[in-house]
Amino acid sequence: MADIGKYEPTVTRRTRSISLRGVDYHVNEWGDEDAPLFVYLHGWADTGSTFQFVVDALQSEWRVVAPDWRGFGRTVHRSESYWFPDYLADLHALLDDYSPGVPARLVGHSMGANVAALFAGTMPERVAAMVNIEGFGLGDSNPNDAPQRYRDWLESAQATPEFSTYPDFESLAMRIRKRSPGLSERQADFVAREWAMEDSGVVRLRADPRHKLPNPVLYRRAEAEACWRNVRAEVLLISGDRSPFASQFGSTSDLPFPHKRSTMIKGVGHMIHFEAPQRLAEQIEQFLKQPL
Repeated sequence: MADIGKYEPTVTRRTRSISLRGVDYHVNEWGDEDAPLFVYLHGWADTGSTFQFVVDALQSEWRVVAPDWRGFGRTVHRSESYWFPDYLADLHALLDDYSPGVPARLVGHSMGANVAALFAGTMPERVAAMVNIEGFGLGDSNPNDAPQRYRDWLESAQATPEFSTYPDFESLAMRIRKRSPGLSERQADFVAREWAMEDSGVVRLRADPRHKLPNPVLYRRAEAEACWRNVRAEVLLISGDRSPFASQFGSTSDLPFPHKRSTMIKGVGHMIHFEAPQRLAEQIEQFLKQPL
């Protein structure tokens, strides 16, 4: 196959290793350290580095910090279970390092947006503004499912889950483009090389497969919404009109954030930062440049 070339970022990325609560975190950074800061929080099985396309589309000077969550990307895997509240505590520790004593601007996608939303309601004094991209919670779990869920979790202790492997980066990039057709070939190749690595003759995802193990804790939406109602910051809710999450819980304008506005980006699905980075960057900047 002809060489498609490499995606060439226009804004140089730096990386840093930092210990957060005993976990060696890989943190991606862009921009001048004296520029206004915002923190980007990626979604499940993604990495902070794939926010590159949005960073390249930003028109103003920003300092962008994007960690790889524990067990994802280049942040280390854990030997025990992954618990969702740990993400909130990791974010708290990260902000103590990057924005000590100063409320931070948060931008989150999917799982990362759900973390940001819970954190903003739990520690409202630590968040100045929040952009929530497709992170609108889950449907309520059925309490009657609890016995089986606990059983599944107990029995999974001996399991060795695996993600699919690929013969080469090209195959993974093709799969990524199939799910996010707005990506160019070069962009898809960039994502593939951030998501995965060569290992024993195959291309293997960096994410820890143990993230696939069942969680014994049922999702209780009322608790999430109680946190959302406690958010003091202005919130921008962004959805894609082709996303399966866009209308799952009705209009985003119905979500119980006290100070919110909503916008929908046309022609894109869930991975808006892949499919429409320029339009997403425009929405983020327009919102975050407002006086805090």
